[in-house]
Amino acid sequence: MFLETICIVNGKVQNEQAHAERIQQTAAYHRFTAPPLPDLGKMIPKELTEGKVKCRIIYNNTIEEVTFAPYHPKVIASLRLVEAAPDYTFKYADRTVLLDLLKEKGDCDEILITHNGLITDTSYSNVVLSKGDCFYTPRTFLLNGTKRQQLLLTGRISERDISADSLCDYDRIYLINAMLDIEDEISLPIQSFQLKSL
Repeated sequence: MFLETICIVNGKVQNEQAHAERIQQTAAYHRFTAPPLPDLGKMIPKELTEGKVKCRIIYNNTIEEVTFAPYHPKVIASLRLVEAAPDYTFKYADRTVLLDLLKEKGDCDEILITHNGLITDTSYSNVVLSKGDCFYTPRTFLLNGTKRQQLLLTGRISERDISADSLCDYDRIYLINAMLDIEDEISLPIQSFQLKSL
């Protein structure tokens, strides 16, 4: 089973085409017929037509489940560097491999996964690092998220290799995903917190 997480703001589906394309790409790779995205705008409960809503779609060759819930971002104040190489090229509904890694966060709020010393993602987001007015995302991502793709296409961010050792060269680290944009400020100033490693 696969998972698609889609942001809905004030009843309007965000970045819908990118999600539909990812479903198509996932289906093509795994050799099944992709189900079409349902009309989410018509499915959202009336009490959730204002504010930011998280829509979760579980699918394989058919849509198995669609759920809606108000979105409340996690409060992230510390990250622990964890060296690992989980396979999360596709957005699987079974996130056991990431949840097992998350157990290594210790007294931190979240993990920042490295592979061969290079920054990848957290357990639930891509990352963007700022340096002055420039924004960079690691070339060594685990999942090429829809928000990451959108920001790259618009030129807002650019790719580069970012090593754990070079984190001090940046100002802030931002967590981005379908529900979070740079402007949402789910970020940490590099110099004001400690990136803890195992």
